[in-house]
Amino acid sequence: MGVFVFLPLVLPLTAWPIARLAEQHLHPRTATRLLTVVAAVMALCSTVCLALVMVVGTAQLPGNPLPDGWSDPEVRAAVPYDEIVGKAAIPALCAVVSASARALWRHGRVRRRAHRALSGLPDTGVAVLPDDVPYAYALPGGRRDRVVVSTALLDCLEPGERRALFAHERAHLAAGHHRFLLAVRLAALANPFLRPLRTAVSYTAERWADEAAARTVGDRRAVATAIGKAALVSRGTPVATLAGLAAPGPVPRRVAALLGPAPAVRTWPPVFTSVGLAAWAAAAGTAVSAMSSANAAVTMFLILRAATPF
Repeated sequence: MGVFVFLPLVLPLTAWPIARLAEQHLHPRTATRLLTVVAAVMALCSTVCLALVMVVGTAQLPGNPLPDGWSDPEVRAAVPYDEIVGKAAIPALCAVVSASARALWRHGRVRRRAHRALSGLPDTGVAVLPDDVPYAYALPGGRRDRVVVSTALLDCLEPGERRALFAHERAHLAAGHHRFLLAVRLAALANPFLRPLRTAVSYTAERWADEAAARTVGDRRAVATAIGKAALVSRGTPVATLAGLAAPGPVPRRVAALLGPAPAVRTWPPVFTSVGLAAWAAAAGTAVSAMSSANAAVTMFLILRAATPF
């Protein structure tokens, strides 16, 4: 395997330029999908390679549960600096697994609690809760997807702004934005180098819903005003993987974008532009990461198979 086993751990750096430029130059829908795919593939590849390195490190420990043949010199020679990186990979992979499991558990717990809190209300697509705290968010799952909003937030908005709010939240549900947010959150936990992509997707998913709401209500200024008002008074969403009109982030940029023309829809940016070059660099980094992790996995499988007595 050589140094190729380490490449997927650092190749997410190739996606940093597109994480920044996609927010500015790509349609929010395109940016969200592109960045999520890149983050998910790179996170999976880096986790696979980390697990392969951990196998070498675990085989060196006394009383390890792995076959004795896996600690042979041929196996250890497959990973450079095996004595150091092999043992370091053990706590690193444990941290990735525990952090991801904790994030999934918290995501599920918040959704279950929210659905239980709405169980006594009519089974409609909108749940208006009498609450002095202003908030609004899209709640997927359960018997049906629902928009949850408090009376305190509705009281702050004009009728046209309320229509924009509901259109925004319904856009989150229709496009399944919670899946994108959860995927990039888990990817960033698997590899810290992917955190810029998580931040970018949190923004582009909101911009995607902004543009969908503007098309639905036919008034970009009303959507911009609703976002600004909600951001001033709202406390946001109960968990980062749920989407909402006043989600934390660069609200002034969202408002400014809505006050301008609608972004052009492109499936892929032109090659000879900054965003095009960044997109191709991220695609190349993703491809190399996938090939490196696949090569490392196959090589390790063959080495372990040869080292394991039958």
